[in-house]
Amino acid sequence: MAGEVLEKESVKSASEVVSHEFKTLVSAEDLESLKQLQHTILGRLQDSNAVLSHFNEFSENCFAEISGDILKNTRILKSMKSDLDYIFLKLRSMKSKILATYPDAFPDDSEGEVIDRRPDLEMPK
Repeated sequence: MAGEVLEKESVKSASEVVSHEFKTLVSAEDLESLKQLQHTILGRLQDSNAVLSHFNEFSENCFAEISGDILKNTRILKSMKSDLDYIFLKLRSMKSKILATYPDAFPDDSEGEVIDRRPDLEMPK
């Protein structure tokens, strides 16, 4: 028991010495300067957080307003795509029937792969 008390006092004394040595490594002015800088950074981060929260609320409201239109337009585009796929399928079928009946109806180069001459809207100019 006495050994434990002595050991605890020894650890406490050693920690006080180490603590005192750490305090002498950095001046009080530097610590105060660091504290001020941390306080300034905290204020800026809180301001940024408030701005981002406001922007998120605004974005959420805007999305809620237009989500119905986006859904409707998506359905229309999907319907148009399926309609165009059906039309092109019918056109290919009609062309093959015409070629079977009238082999000279189309020039020879029309049977090859069609070159897409539309501008690429994805590429920046």
